Amino acid sequence: MNSAKTLDDFELTPYLKKMILFSSGGPFIDGYVLVIIGIALTQIAPYMNMDAYQMALAGVAALAGTLFGAAIFGYLTDLIGRKFMFTFDIVAIAVISILCMFIDTAIQLIVLRFFIGIVIGADYPIATSLIVEFTPRSHRASAMGFITAAWFVGAVCADIAGYFLLETAEGWRYMLGSAVIPCIVLILGRWNTPESPRWLLSKNRIDEARTVVTNYFGADFILEPEIHEKIMYYELFKNKYFKKVIFIGVMWACQIAPMFILYTFGPQIIGAFGFDEEKSVVFGDIVISFFFLAGTILAMCCLDSIGRRPMIIGSYVGMTVSLGVLSVVQKSNIWIIVGAFACYAFFSGAPGILEWLYPNELFPTNIRASAVGVTMAFSRVGAIVSSYVLPIILTTHGIRVTMLAGTLITILGLSICITMAPETKDLKLSESCTAELKQQIKK
Repeated sequence: MNSAKTLDDFELTPYLKKMILFSSGGPFIDGYVLVIIGIALTQIAPYMNMDAYQMALAGVAALAGTLFGAAIFGYLTDLIGRKFMFTFDIVAIAVISILCMFIDTAIQLIVLRFFIGIVIGADYPIATSLIVEFTPRSHRASAMGFITAAWFVGAVCADIAGYFLLETAEGWRYMLGSAVIPCIVLILGRWNTPESPRWLLSKNRIDEARTVVTNYFGADFILEPEIHEKIMYYELFKNKYFKKVIFIGVMWACQIAPMFILYTFGPQIIGAFGFDEEKSVVFGDIVISFFFLAGTILAMCCLDSIGRRPMIIGSYVGMTVSLGVLSVVQKSNIWIIVGAFACYAFFSGAPGILEWLYPNELFPTNIRASAVGVTMAFSRVGAIVSSYVLPIILTTHGIRVTMLAGTLITILGLSICITMAPETKDLKLSESCTAELKQQIKK
């Protein structure tokens, strides 16, 4: 038994790589669905005579859905397991995407965007919990980074699809329905995924957990000293767990609020700087998406060597400076504007990974998916408010005030990271989920 490995010590097997690949499909679809609406709205708005408030609701509806989906299905994932939910939510996304092709009113668009947000939000606690519970600690940050990068790949694919469909008659219908294509691939790839052995252990189903590991890794394992006593959902809002929820939720909200605004209303924002030609605006959006992806890939490679805390603080400094520049520049060459947005995008890489890695590392198995869901929902509150309010500010007060508001949001994120961000690199999952934030900061 002494020679047996723990779940943190297994190698990154071909099967694990496959699981990480198909787990990344949820974030891919999230990025695709969120970005495609920004391009589709350039056609939908005049077609449906939408005003600024209806456009804001259409942009924010999916975010509101992810709030409820993450919170509800995170709890269900801890209750009934990861396996069933892992495939069910992708089937639901495919069905709703098809329905979006047949809408004719703004209210239908807003309602369906809300429902697709629910099932997309459900995928995050399901997929990230499953991955972190299977992946060895030496690959945990890179695996989560791969999942995060998939979001930006989805965004780039949406930009490219939208770019070519802009000249198609009622191309917006094809844009909204096109998400069904990656859904079909994911359903096939996720079929027969095993249950998480850590979740089985947390339910005291030791023989089943041992069978999963033996079948898929060909080795035995030892039971790690993790928290296995029953922890109720409401305990996330008490004592040490609530401090972690506050830290992750605020850090997360301050990263995604400007990012979601940029993606959902990217063409309108870049156009507000004086560049109204439709395709050049979308092309600028594609360039920015590639920089989001580049920053994510670099952070994925550096998080285990540099560490979580210095990476997230340094990244927030870069994000704040980038948006600060945009708040003072006047209308200029599109490449200057895109360059400033690209710098913001590049520095968003590490926070984009850590908003998924931190909640999975800092909470024990039996409330891990619930914690991911709660912190994601917490973050979405800020994103929803800003995604609804800032487009209205853009219309009524202009681009400089809008960018200044984004800068203030990232300053808040920087402050919370300096105050509370922990260091969890090199820790086993059983160690990182039991440590207090202040103790980790002292280390």
